[in-house]
Amino acid sequence: MTSKRSLTILAAIAFVFGSLTVFSGGRALFGDEAARASVGEAVDFVLWFNILAGFLYIGAGAAFLKSWRCSLWLAAFIAFSTAAVAMAFGVHVAGGGAYEVRTVGALALRLTFWLMVFAAAWRKLGR
Repeated sequence: MTSKRSLTILAAIAFVFGSLTVFSGGRALFGDEAARASVGEAVDFVLWFNILAGFLYIGAGAAFLKSWRCSLWLAAFIAFSTAAVAMAFGVHVAGGGAYEVRTVGALALRLTFWLMVFAAAWRKLGR
């Protein structure tokens, strides 16, 4: 697969993932009572991080589409900051804070995805 095609696929996935993240997080924070209740014991700082990161996902998608080298470092930043939030979430849980089990899976999915994106971007743009 060509580098341009690989980056276009990464761009599309990042853009869709970011759009869904912003939409679902915004609905959880700013939606009606039923929408807020559907998230259960959401951890506010994780929810806010996800919304803000969703905008970065969209930006990374645009950067991948243009084959900009900064997309490589944006993917690294997203992965690193997701790992930092996951650690803070772990401290929250260890301290007895309320949480939803699905948050663990969501953070793991996001971290794995962005580590994979960084690795792919490194192969395509890091040289």
